[in-house]
Amino acid sequence: MRFVIVTGMSGAGKSTALKMLEDAGYFCVDNLPIPLMEKFAQFAVESVPQGIQKVALGVDIRSGKVLDQLEAVLEHMAVNRMEYEILFLDADDEVLIKRYKETRRSHPLAGNARVDKGIRAEREKLAFLKKHADYILDTSHLLTRELKAELDKIFVKDQKFKNLMITVLSFGFKYGIPEDADLVFDVRFLPNPYYVENLRPLTGNDILVRDYVMGYDAAIQFLDKLTDMITFLIPNYVIEGKNQLVIGVGCTGGKHRSVTLANELYCRLGTKEEYGVRIEHRDIGKDAVTKRM
Repeated sequence: MRFVIVTGMSGAGKSTALKMLEDAGYFCVDNLPIPLMEKFAQFAVESVPQGIQKVALGVDIRSGKVLDQLEAVLEHMAVNRMEYEILFLDADDEVLIKRYKETRRSHPLAGNARVDKGIRAEREKLAFLKKHADYILDTSHLLTRELKAELDKIFVKDQKFKNLMITVLSFGFKYGIPEDADLVFDVRFLPNPYYVENLRPLTGNDILVRDYVMGYDAAIQFLDKLTDMITFLIPNYVIEGKNQLVIGVGCTGGKHRSVTLANELYCRLGTKEEYGVRIEHRDIGKDAVTKRM
């Protein structure tokens, strides 16, 4: 039997993850009292012949002061050889605050104070769970379908888990540097396709623009050096416990050069099995929208 404990920060997507696991055939229970967890796990094991093969149990800060008992419960389960896995869902503080504002909900630990105070307190209380987690998913940049895909890989297809998710993000400097970028690279030193009349309406996703940009030796050399540096940094980030890396590649408008180089970097990094890679073009359509206005 597979027994998964789903936990993490409030607002990071735990309820959504439980619904997805339920759709995948897991028997899901949310917010079960901590003192009943071991008994519930034992019941689930004894029920295997009757058809319960996969169980997901939601645990979070709503358990209140009883949450302090969870570490001892988990240790006792391990001693009794009751196997379990911990999935920890996380997100950047800024993202969590934004989600709380959008839903107009109050944080369970904030009381009458600001949301960020509740988030800090929650991180402290859940630190031991994150430390012992088998899987940490940072949902800061994940779309719902991307979260489902990651859960399917781990809990349905039993594929190797990639604890580091890399986002290659193209952007335009005139629209601002992405606040969540860990690394930012400026490719405005390359010739701009915007000044080539037949390339101006196209984007870096078009082969003509791609060939134009990558037709310069400087673009190839830059990509080689960038790939080499990123490849060096990744394992060191993993050692430090980083599970989300955003690489920003910017040009003037975020439509031609940055899109091309981001696509090329994505293709090179995507061949590795040690981590997951996704690509996003933040500003690729903004020039067209501005012109219509």
